[in-house]
Amino acid sequence: MVKRQLPNPQELLQLMQFKAPTLNPTDRRLEKALTIADLRHIAKRRTPRAPFDYTDGSAEGEISLARARQAFQDVEFHPSILRNVPEVDTSTTVLGGTSSMPFGIAPTGFTRMMQTEGEIAGSGAAGAAGIPFTLSTLGTTSIEDVKAANPRGRNWFQLYVLRDRSISYGLVERAAKAGFDTLFFTVDTPVAGARLRDKRAGFSIPPQLTLSTVINAIPRPAWWINFLTTPTLEFASLTSTGGTVGDLIEQAMDPTISFEDLETIRAMWPGKIMVKGVQTLEDAKLLADTGIDGIVLSNHGGRQLDRAPIPFHLLPSVVQELGADMEIHLDTGIMNGADIVASVALGADFALVGRAYLYGLMAGGRRGVDKTISILRSEIERTMKLLEVATVDELNPSHVTQLSRLQPIAKPVADAAEAMTAGKPKTVPANRPARTAKA
Repeated sequence: MVKRQLPNPQELLQLMQFKAPTLNPTDRRLEKALTIADLRHIAKRRTPRAPFDYTDGSAEGEISLARARQAFQDVEFHPSILRNVPEVDTSTTVLGGTSSMPFGIAPTGFTRMMQTEGEIAGSGAAGAAGIPFTLSTLGTTSIEDVKAANPRGRNWFQLYVLRDRSISYGLVERAAKAGFDTLFFTVDTPVAGARLRDKRAGFSIPPQLTLSTVINAIPRPAWWINFLTTPTLEFASLTSTGGTVGDLIEQAMDPTISFEDLETIRAMWPGKIMVKGVQTLEDAKLLADTGIDGIVLSNHGGRQLDRAPIPFHLLPSVVQELGADMEIHLDTGIMNGADIVASVALGADFALVGRAYLYGLMAGGRRGVDKTISILRSEIERTMKLLEVATVDELNPSHVTQLSRLQPIAKPVADAAEAMTAGKPKTVPANRPARTAKA
């Protein structure tokens, strides 16, 4: 039998130390968020359907995004033991400068539509955390205002080569003058992907008041109050070019973009230049001789070509071939700091985070972005400590195994074509019987 006694009043007092309530509702919500998925849940409750779906969704059946996220889940870590690693250093060198962590904020368009603080919140939070911020050509804060919000931090600029090339050249000159140190030349948007969620939600820029949006707005008054009482939503760096928002979107997609455009921009830009949107090893090899500083393996967050290659799967082969020649960055599907650690272990120099940043922004403005960065930082630090590596440079392929779900089941068509050119018979894939001649 357990011996029982009357409760000790002093022990009861120690147990009755209640936490002071958090009075600010935004802080109260963010305190409960432990993961990026938690921030997404808060964002969905507070943001109208159309802008939330624009952020959350991807192209057509959203297969590319689902596969990218699954690829990070299909990772097996291999921790070391007894290495005496009480503290870790998450800092790294990227594109000639420093970053406190091996990730930065990716370029996102229409950002003030998700939450009115937009790029000001993103760039300010990035600067405070010591990581780079990337402004999109289709951003809703100007180049100059982002620089003012993040005057001592690292600012990067993502460039779409518009149909009117003079507009793109002007943006390049403005970004250079403002002190942006890196340009992301984007190559994966010859035309717009089919964003079916946007069409079903009645998405438009700027948002339009309809019966559906009014009903959807009733439980989300803060978003609409902010939207209606702050400056007009527009592509801030393109306001001097004229035309409607729709016209500017159409301008940004140009299927005639070519290597000649890359050469022209490379000659104009005084800083580092990356090509964003590389999706094959063959194209990565072609770019290695163009004088660029690196590439971003990306399928545009799954928002362009559905069923596109998974950047995380492509990473090891590109690093093996080109990792000594140029920097290799990666985006798409990152929802956890462990995803970033796995990418660096397999050879990525840096990762870019888009949706995770926007979930935080929608959940709580600047404080929400700070929370996103804090969550990712803690996940990176914890994963490194559990792997028992003290610095980012110590991460290597021995720490990670990519578990496979998707396996090619037939030789690529190019191989078959080469065989036919060489006069060899075309082989029949093992999973398909040979066709018999018709009578």
